[in-house]
Amino acid sequence: MSTTPSVLFVCVHNAGRSQMAQGFLTHLAGDAIEVRSAGSAPTESINPAAVTAMAEVGIDITGQSPKILRPDTVQASDVVITMGCGDACPYFPGVDYRDWKLDDPAGKGVEAVRPIRDQIRALVEDLVTELLPARA
Repeated sequence: MSTTPSVLFVCVHNAGRSQMAQGFLTHLAGDAIEVRSAGSAPTESINPAAVTAMAEVGIDITGQSPKILRPDTVQASDVVITMGCGDACPYFPGVDYRDWKLDDPAGKGVEAVRPIRDQIRALVEDLVTELLPARA
């Protein structure tokens, strides 16, 4: 891993889970970790319930937009965290792949998205502790 670790969050639509994870990691790690997200079949816009759920904890993800998963983005990442995208993520030797089992917030209201958001926050906090042990 380089001096600045690079993390890519991948889900199907890049509209909910991966955007929330990117928001949390950017908020918690700042410039200490390079953070990206993408989707295997991205939608046009971010899930409004995810935007609301993140705003409730003081994180604004409205400036983000869904992006298509590209092989070069995967290859340039130290850690790739998938969230329900199956085999859509290309494999490259030397990249650390992890799969987070999380419910898909697509089509759900903010009440249903809050527990998913909270799971993501806990997982991201653990990731920060792992990748930036000096901050722990």
